[in-house]
Amino acid sequence: MSLLLPKTWLRALAGAVAAFALAASPAAAQTLEPLPAPTGDVILVVRGNVEVTNSEEGAAFDRDMLTALGETEIRTSTPWTDGVQVFTGVLARTVFERVGAEGTTVAAAALNDYTVEVPMEDFQNYDVLLATAMNGEELRVSDKGPLWIVYPRDDQRALQDRRLHDRWVWQLKSLSVQ
Repeated sequence: MSLLLPKTWLRALAGAVAAFALAASPAAAQTLEPLPAPTGDVILVVRGNVEVTNSEEGAAFDRDMLTALGETEIRTSTPWTDGVQVFTGVLARTVFERVGAEGTTVAAAALNDYTVEVPMEDFQNYDVLLATAMNGEELRVSDKGPLWIVYPRDDQRALQDRRLHDRWVWQLKSLSVQ
């Protein structure tokens, strides 16, 4: 049995299918909300290949803006502390998703201008934290703050490699996506 439809129905059906395909495309899903301006001190700027910005420098975040993205807690040891510590902050990949960042490398820069390149894969494959607190205490500039890149090194043997130590940037001020 064959089904014959009027040409107008076929055109309408084809149009509906095309509209659905466009709406379901990744580009349509990537429409991101504007980023509000920070009201407090800026503690992080994400720049480079990002879709959403709120300043001439890029996407500027104060502490409240980062916290609003959703806090995560990880427990891990570090090469610079004794024993397991409890870190609180936002996942780096959450920040990158919020600003529509795309790239293969991220240049992480500290307040003292120390800069290291980190593969974007680190942030995608691991729960790398932009820590704002350790053991319930807000990180201060005098103690690795206001942000410290923290890897969940106790969860993954691969993250215990000494060659990754350079990527644990403390006093983090910016992330440049390339």
